[in-house]
Amino acid sequence: MSESWFYKWRDRRPTGRELRRQRLADEIKEIFTESGGTYGSPKIFILLVRQGWRISVNTVAKLMAGLGLVARKVRRRSGPARPGKRPAAPDFVQRDFTAEEPDLVWAGDMMEIVTEEGKLYLATVVDLCSRRLLGYAMGWAPTTTRTW
Repeated sequence: MSESWFYKWRDRRPTGRELRRQRLADEIKEIFTESGGTYGSPKIFILLVRQGWRISVNTVAKLMAGLGLVARKVRRRSGPARPGKRPAAPDFVQRDFTAEEPDLVWAGDMMEIVTEEGKLYLATVVDLCSRRLLGYAMGWAPTTTRTW
């Protein structure tokens, strides 16, 4: 390419395609910022089509990648740890896990142990004064445990 053609190309007015692509990029940026950065290319594509743009999802995705626009995922909080509407168990020790004498306050706990054969559940009962293990049970399901 000759030097004169290069300068002619560089100094020319933008083509209709370039102007349309710039308007589309501006529209994509506007929609993206209005969504708080949560809309991805499929959602922005749908909104642009509703506004009358004739484009493809891939064009929107390519423009968003070129502009550095990446949608962030909105993590939704799950419900409470207790399923359903069951009330929580009463807290008789008021979150104070100390005791003045043995056999006054016992506490239980349950843990899940992952093994090569599957999950194993361990339930224990401990005296809070002496920290002595009073009993334990193990099983393959959290509701059915075998006592040793």
